Amino acid sequence: MRNNQPPVTAVLLAAGAGTRLGRGPKALLPFRGSALVEVLADVLLDGGCREVVVVLGADASVVRAATDLRRHTVIENLGWANGMGGSFRLGVAAAAPNESVMIALVDQPGLTPAIVARLLAGHRPGRVTAAAYRGADGKLRRGHPLLLDASLRSGAAESATGDVGARLFLQALPELIDLVDCSDQSGGEDLDTPDQLPLLD
Repeated sequence: MRNNQPPVTAVLLAAGAGTRLGRGPKALLPFRGSALVEVLADVLLDGGCREVVVVLGADASVVRAATDLRRHTVIENLGWANGMGGSFRLGVAAAAPNESVMIALVDQPGLTPAIVARLLAGHRPGRVTAAAYRGADGKLRRGHPLLLDASLRSGAAESATGDVGARLFLQALPELIDLVDCSDQSGGEDLDTPDQLPLLD
C-alpha cells in the first residue's frame, strides 16, 4: 500500500455475458495462465489498492467455481442483464465506507500494476483521476481505470443507469477530471469483438 495516502477500494466490473465476443463471460477468458478476472483483480491489488470488490453477473456460479478469488470480495449483480449501471452501483456500495473507489473493467487486459499505482499517486482530494491513452492522432482520450474521490462516489453511483456507469456524471463535471497518461503501459483497448482477441496474447 502507498505510504501516507488514504486507502482505496477497487471495483472490478465483471458481470457481462460477453455476447459480442461469443465466448461466454469475459471474466473466464484465459489470460496469462489464469482467468482474466483473476489476473485483473490481482493487478489492482498489486498496484496498491487496499481491497478489490469483484462484481459478477452472467454465469456467476460458473465463474466462482472456475476461479480463485479468495484474495478479494466477490458480489453478484442479479440484474446484470439490465446493464453495467447496476453493477457500478452495487460495487460502489460494497466498497469500504468513506474510501475513494477505483473503477476497472474486466475487458481491459492491458491493465498493469504500474497504471494502478500511477493513478493512486496522482490523485488529488475531491477530484476524479482517469487513465488516458493516446490515439492514432496523438490526442489523449479518457479511459479506465477511473479513480473517484470518496466525496464523489455517491453522486457517480446515483447517475449510473442502464449500460452507463460514471459517464453521465463525468460529462456533467469535466472540470473535476485529471487525466493521467498511461500510453506507455497500454493502448487502453476494450476487448469487445473476436478481432480483438489478440489483446490476450
